[in-house]
Amino acid sequence: MSKEYAGLAQDIVEKVGGKENVLDVYHCQTRLRFQLADEAKADQGGLEKLDGVAKVLISGGVFQVVIGTHVKYVHEEVEKLLGGPGKSAAAGGVSQGGKKRNPAEVVIDFVSGTFQPIIPALSGAGMVKALLALLVVFELIDSGSQTYYLLNMFADGVFYYLPLLLAVTEAQKLKCNPVLAAGVAAIMLHPNWAALVAAGEPIRFFEIIPFTLTGYTGSVIPILLVVLVQAYVERLLDRVIPKAVKLVFVPMLTFLIMGTLALSVLGPIGSILGDALGVFFTFLSTNASWAPAVVIGGFLPLMVMFGLHNGVAPLGVMQMADLGYDSIFGPGCVCSNIAQGVACLVVFLRTKDGKMKQIAGSASITGLMGITEPALYGVNLPKKYPLVSAMIGGGCGGLYAGLTQTHRFATGSSGLPAVLLYIGDNSMTCFYNILIALVISAVVTGVLTYVLSLKFETIPAESEQTETQVPDAPKKDTDIQENNKDNGSIYSPMKGKVIPLEEIGDGVFSAGVLGQGCGIRPEEGKVYAPFDGEVILVADTKHAIGIRSKDGVETMIHVGLETVELKGEGFDPVVEVGSQVKKGQLLMNFDLKKIGEKYPTVTAFLITNSYDYPTFTLKKQGESQVGEWIMQVEKQ
Repeated sequence: MSKEYAGLAQDIVEKVGGKENVLDVYHCQTRLRFQLADEAKADQGGLEKLDGVAKVLISGGVFQVVIGTHVKYVHEEVEKLLGGPGKSAAAGGVSQGGKKRNPAEVVIDFVSGTFQPIIPALSGAGMVKALLALLVVFELIDSGSQTYYLLNMFADGVFYYLPLLLAVTEAQKLKCNPVLAAGVAAIMLHPNWAALVAAGEPIRFFEIIPFTLTGYTGSVIPILLVVLVQAYVERLLDRVIPKAVKLVFVPMLTFLIMGTLALSVLGPIGSILGDALGVFFTFLSTNASWAPAVVIGGFLPLMVMFGLHNGVAPLGVMQMADLGYDSIFGPGCVCSNIAQGVACLVVFLRTKDGKMKQIAGSASITGLMGITEPALYGVNLPKKYPLVSAMIGGGCGGLYAGLTQTHRFATGSSGLPAVLLYIGDNSMTCFYNILIALVISAVVTGVLTYVLSLKFETIPAESEQTETQVPDAPKKDTDIQENNKDNGSIYSPMKGKVIPLEEIGDGVFSAGVLGQGCGIRPEEGKVYAPFDGEVILVADTKHAIGIRSKDGVETMIHVGLETVELKGEGFDPVVEVGSQVKKGQLLMNFDLKKIGEKYPTVTAFLITNSYDYPTFTLKKQGESQVGEWIMQVEKQ
């Protein structure tokens, strides 16, 4: 089936900088996740223009290409082109391009790369548990029957041997031997060790090293620590053992060293940390059960945009391993996903734009089924008001789910089919409560989206489709100033090439999260006032300035991408907050060459209060002089 995506895969590999620029590639449910040697070589704007690519994001040190639910088949073709995955820089936290990743990026990338591959197994086992619960509730099987016993075994196998699965995926992530990692996990799960733990008698290895009596079936943190150390032990053994005997002695010494460390030091430490997490989860469930569901239900879309959900979702898996249920991630996630699907559905019913209607129709269905990226990046984020409505609706549904201590008894889908995961403990209480929570999410989201659509979906289709086209520029700039004075006209703040917002190459700017606008590739290191107004922002790191016009339009001129990292070096603002400025007045000098040596200098020129000016027109693209009319905004 993947053959039909060969062309798309070829285009993607070319636009991420070619085969030689790819260190590693894997996928989740909707995205290709690349680790690149040099992210600057990737053509983000070109990728987003490909038919079949919904969005490109750089988050947590990972270059993410949003494809959709068929990402598996695209990934198969990409790997064929690469000849297998490249070497990851995750363990060291540094890419070949030399850019050191911060600790948060390393942790999120590590957690995501370890847990994402086992999600299908967890989902499958979770749905078997849901089926088993249904059969018991409707009295189709007896909980004391052999059929129940065997079906429960089908579902519990994944969770019982969860350390073994994690050992394999973590080893693949850290580029050590996954078979040896599985072998070490098997030592920790061996029935003989379980028997010694059950017997409760003190154990001393070689009569010297004490082994702590702890069981590891279904645990998470102990195996993560063990394999993390094993990756370094393997590399050390590979370096010091002669090549002629490496095949025999590296595995043997790995088992001896890691088996000892696992049962004496690392496993017990991981078990203590796991117990502490269990206490924390229990505390939350008892004293602040509403908090996780509200936060996840309301802010999951933003977490997805920045990749933070990859660091939070495994907490639900850990809680389930410790307590047998998940109230940390699951309830809020399903409320958020349903809210996004409903918001997208309302846009489908209300929009007059034929292309948007087509996108929203299919995206709403996948959103309700739990896959929200098409709805988020194709509809809700570009239009903004559905995203806001969905966040409020998801938070309201999450609040109800949290207050009623609703939790799921298995992991799996986070769409409508997920309601079956809330049947358990021989009770339907959580099932009924999650249904009510989803109704709350859907109703609140639907009503808010509809009300806001009365304002934002009144533009005729013809106007929507031509809104950002570049019209013929007026002949004289003086005529422009006279005819458009104080009525939403915005002029170029620098000399350079004007480009559409989506070509800037930054996920947040390009998606319009901070407002409509354009990009400018500067040709000199000076920033001028785009109109008469007041300076309302000078960033502490000097790389951005905000101006408010006399008629209320608020703009931000953000010089370069990621230039906040320069901490002001190379920037010299000549105005301060509160300064009154005239159109064309100098605001800032910056060292174009020096900044360009470290970061892209493309400048984001944004209307930060775009919600007050829903009609936006980009009046010019290409080479532009200071003071040329380049944008126009209007209130409804």
